[in-house]
Amino acid sequence: MFVRTERLTLRRFAPADAERFAAYRSDPVVANYQSWTAPLPLAEAQQTVERFAQDDPEAPGWFQYAVDLDGALIGDLGLKLHENLMQAELGFTLAAEYQGHGYASEAVRGLLEYLFVERELHRVSAECDARNTASARLLERVGFTREGLRLSNTWFKGEWTDDLIFGFLRDDYLNRSRPTPAPSA
Repeated sequence: MFVRTERLTLRRFAPADAERFAAYRSDPVVANYQSWTAPLPLAEAQQTVERFAQDDPEAPGWFQYAVDLDGALIGDLGLKLHENLMQAELGFTLAAEYQGHGYASEAVRGLLEYLFVERELHRVSAECDARNTASARLLERVGFTREGLRLSNTWFKGEWTDDLIFGFLRDDYLNRSRPTPAPSA
């Protein structure tokens, strides 16, 4: 199971990914808006990666795609498939040294192409902390629509935070990715 983009491969996690996974998830900057607290001990990373390797991308629930650049793990995309198998929620994490080079956008675009074209999902949603402007900009850049703001919605790392809500419909994706027809003579 692979999704390929120009520079990246989205693949299943493998046990060899544990050390690199622990390294980028232990970075406090990377963990800032994420559900975990840095550092991530290697033993815990090994268990997590083993679980990720066993998960089924076709089954309802979370599946983590490893983001691979030339054989190196640089991040991961989380996809929570709804019970109806027609909609999903997306999350993403990228190692700090690979941020700002278009890799996260490329990975998300590649996964959206797969989800909307191959798997024919109806909708993909995402949410982020309103202070996480880089993630919000990425979601908008790849085509998500900002659908709302939930004020003081989430108790997160000792404080109430605002959540931005985003959505992307398959019809909108297919309409934007089709080439514009040439004018008729």
